[in-house]
Amino acid sequence: MNAADDTPHLATLANGLRVLVLRTPQRETVDLSVFVHTGSQHEAARDNGISHMVEHMAFKGTASRDCQRINLDAESLGAMVNAHTDKDHSAFHIVGLARDAEAFVHLLADIVQHGSFPEDELERERQVILHEYVEDEDDALSVAFRLFDKLSWGSHPLAQPVIGQRRHIERFTRAELQAYVRRQYSAANTVLAVAGDVDPEAIERAAEAAFGAMPRGSANQVAAPDWLGGLRTRALAGCPQTHVVLGFPLPSLSGAHQAGVVAAALLGEGMSSPLMDQLRERRGLVYYAACSADVLELAGQFVIEASTSPQQLPEFFAEVVRLLLAQAQGVDAAALQRARRQIAVRHLRELERPGRRLETAVLDLFALGRVRSRAETLQALQDVGAEQVRDGFAAMLRAGAAIAVAGKLRRGPDDRVRTMAAPILKAGGRALKV
Repeated sequence: MNAADDTPHLATLANGLRVLVLRTPQRETVDLSVFVHTGSQHEAARDNGISHMVEHMAFKGTASRDCQRINLDAESLGAMVNAHTDKDHSAFHIVGLARDAEAFVHLLADIVQHGSFPEDELERERQVILHEYVEDEDDALSVAFRLFDKLSWGSHPLAQPVIGQRRHIERFTRAELQAYVRRQYSAANTVLAVAGDVDPEAIERAAEAAFGAMPRGSANQVAAPDWLGGLRTRALAGCPQTHVVLGFPLPSLSGAHQAGVVAAALLGEGMSSPLMDQLRERRGLVYYAACSADVLELAGQFVIEASTSPQQLPEFFAEVVRLLLAQAQGVDAAALQRARRQIAVRHLRELERPGRRLETAVLDLFALGRVRSRAETLQALQDVGAEQVRDGFAAMLRAGAAIAVAGKLRRGPDDRVRTMAAPILKAGGRALKV
């Protein structure tokens, strides 16, 4: 990264579509993406999963290209195309030579705006997505995360899984996909983002030619959810381990979330962190454990995830509760310094990945209406003090945990898990077995 990378060129077309260019003169390749501010958090309950299906089908044909032509037009230039869907956005990517950037703008514009969703391709892709769904359902940690999101936010659309529901995947029609695109894919919700050694004005002109006729629309907005919390367990036959996901609320991207990010690094980033040192290195209670702060546009989650055994579950919960309560009493200065430095290195490494830098910048645009500089982001995290982290832990504990347990479980797990986790559960919360 150099100074030029941290000063984006940002322009807005007449229809409201934004063009973001990050100059990287040292690179001969270019990362070019179209981000649309629509994902599972923007779906009605009966449409859960439609954003993901649209993403899959976008490469299956347009008004002027069939599936094979899309692939050939990209690969004849040596480029690679891809896409992904998340809770708060959908994105379509191409990576190739910087000299071909303007051609890539037109190719992605065609894919995003003019998808034909052929019936025969839809039926084939439906089966691919159903295989993906089954694989997700068979993964105990994925199951635990879905339960955790429902405990966190209940019926709010932010709790919906990106992949959706089986009955919806089996039902979605070509007409429904087209209607969703017309409703959600508008210029006001779209950013063309480019990282490479390109001329920003040339990219802007290409964007105007390729996207200028896109309807303006209005910004896709969703009200923030309330935090709920509670406990759910699900036994899965044939699963050899017990998987736990537990966490607490954090402020959204536009809120004061920095103390939560530092708290997560302090508690569980690196093998010397209290979580890993105590759970794995000293006690051997887990095969896998991690702690993170997932900060989104509408809300955030402080997340501890772990894989253990039913026999070790009581000691696991006892130790996690002890560690959380200890941090709410006081934060060690050396541990805080370690966490700050780990965050700085992780953040800078992420910014050295062009695709990741583009996504971070675009999510800033969607949530904040501007792109934060590298210096601003890092300084806000480095300014977090021990008292803020301690208060952050205390505030999370007052809010009450959401705890999901899936996999191999002993009989009647709810009462035992509730007893173990009682100090961090909200008083009066119900245990639900599903």
